[in-house]
Amino acid sequence: METEEIAKTLNLTAQLMELHNANPFKTKTIANAAYRLKKSSIDLSGKSKEELEKIEGIGKSIAQKIYELQTTGELAELNESLAITPIGVVEMMGIKGIGPKKVGQLWRELEIESIGELLYACNENRLITLKGFGAKTQEQVKKQIEFYQSNIGKFHYASVEEFALKLVDLLKKKYGTELVSLTGAMRRKCEIIEKIEIIIAHEGAVNVDEIENRRNVKVELINCTPADFYKTLFETTATSTHLEKLPTSNIQHPISEIEIYEGLNLQYIEPELREGLNEVALAKENKIPKLIELSNLRGILHNHSTYSDGMNTLKVMAEYCKELGYEYLGICDHSQSAFYAEGLKPDRVFDQHYEIDELNKKLAPFKIFKGIESDILNDGSLDYEEDILKTFDFIVASVHSNLKMDEEKATARLIKAIENPYTTILGHPTGRLLLSRPGYPINHKKVIDACAANNVVLELNAHPYRLDVDWRWIHYCLEKGVMISINPDAHEKEGYHDMYYGTCVARKGMLTKEMCFNTKSLSEMESYFNNRKK
Repeated sequence: METEEIAKTLNLTAQLMELHNANPFKTKTIANAAYRLKKSSIDLSGKSKEELEKIEGIGKSIAQKIYELQTTGELAELNESLAITPIGVVEMMGIKGIGPKKVGQLWRELEIESIGELLYACNENRLITLKGFGAKTQEQVKKQIEFYQSNIGKFHYASVEEFALKLVDLLKKKYGTELVSLTGAMRRKCEIIEKIEIIIAHEGAVNVDEIENRRNVKVELINCTPADFYKTLFETTATSTHLEKLPTSNIQHPISEIEIYEGLNLQYIEPELREGLNEVALAKENKIPKLIELSNLRGILHNHSTYSDGMNTLKVMAEYCKELGYEYLGICDHSQSAFYAEGLKPDRVFDQHYEIDELNKKLAPFKIFKGIESDILNDGSLDYEEDILKTFDFIVASVHSNLKMDEEKATARLIKAIENPYTTILGHPTGRLLLSRPGYPINHKKVIDACAANNVVLELNAHPYRLDVDWRWIHYCLEKGVMISINPDAHEKEGYHDMYYGTCVARKGMLTKEMCFNTKSLSEMESYFNNRKK
């Protein structure tokens, strides 16, 4: 059982305990462990109970539960709760904005036992009769149900990529051909996937019936002749809009996609770009730039340690970053207002800065930069007084609370934070969680314009559940001269590998090495931070 699945199981256990008014201390302990594991991709497989107990934030009781899940695939405590809870009530807890307490109210007082019944109740204005609910809450619940239902059958790219690539390898071996490839949205590396499309050149029938599909994601096989492979790959990779914008071609049996674009008198267009936006117009003028590559990144900014809600110590985070070949690490634990994530009080800030100085002596020439992920408060100001803010090398300013502002207020809040002279990077600007939370509405152009006017870098949060700023706005950022920082928001060392997913969508936005903030060398980054502080 993977860490993500364990986190979800523990979280559901805690939710059901709260629903049934179980011991609140025990409930909170399980919920906190689930939260930490959710932020992590630490490998828990094969670990003994003793090894699990030593992991930061786990403890003896949680270690026992993880061990039970790893060895049996089940959790007795969860099964007991599920046995006395209608399945529809469990599903209702997946709706954002109504926690277990409110779900309990809906179930016990209105006898609502499914999402469908809940939506119907919203339409009949029945929720406003409950204590703690109102017309505004009812409307929000209705919107969240509609959002939830619209995302059924969709998956994060990161959650299906490994499985999809494994299928390609299995098909190559089974049918004895190298002419097998991902195509469609998977090949374009879209952030959300509805199906895995695979093209295979084989004269006879092909199927994947005997290949176990653990992900329950739809798999579509496209069969063609070897002579038609590249033409079919080209046609199935691109969106219909991209294809409509292309000149007509007479090439019948191309030997590569490069030959196809040459035959169209176009610059070669990478698969990630074939969305039907401005890529064809740029290709006609040979103006598609060289896209950023993962190997171009020199350092990793915006990461968390055990000083706040991270899983690994600062030392472990730094050493692993150096081991991966990066030149520097930006540590950005949560600021004091983020009490839910054990945000740093001023004394903890100074403790961390002292440890950073000591580690930098040992790890040189590798360097840890002193950063913080400062909460943007309701009025747009940054967490901490100025005498604390000025001690950091750089500051990532992010919103984590009060996500229900309207567009005008949310935009004004961000712009005020951007105009703060201590803000270096604007973190995950909409706060979205793909397939889970749409993010608060902002005027992207105004926010990006403010970044340009104040020399603030915009984050592309590389966590595959965020990928925020949306890649579709990168073009406008580049037009305005706003640099993009690909940040993993890593809460444990394995999270660094999310830089790959950030790079995938950065390429979709035509980000170049030159306009990516963390392609700067260590000396360039030091100069940048020093000059900005002046």
